[in-house]
Amino acid sequence: MKYLLMIYGNREKWESMSPDAWPEAIARQEAFNARYRETGELLGSYGLADAAQAKLVRRVKGMPAVTDGPYLETKEYLASFWLLDCESEERARQIAADMPFADAEPVELWPILHESAADQ
Repeated sequence: MKYLLMIYGNREKWESMSPDAWPEAIARQEAFNARYRETGELLGSYGLADAAQAKLVRRVKGMPAVTDGPYLETKEYLASFWLLDCESEERARQIAADMPFADAEPVELWPILHESAADQ
């Protein structure tokens, strides 16, 4: 079954980390990614740009209408996500708990209930 892991962040959180701490944090995350890519359980790992770079897209009179966004009512926003394919929810929980920052920040774990085939 497939699962989505998500972590949240904000500019204040990222700026509070010293520049010297970033290389170690990134190395720990890349080691996590490599470990689960090797088992075949990590299908993809994606870090998102800062929310200030996001856009809202709507259709108005059949044409795209693009505005800066997103409109956030919270200071936290989706920062990164991972797509897993695990034999069980218990295994997905183990992987989520192994996330390098899970001792300080929660990792959301969502089961994926439907997948549309990309080749159809």
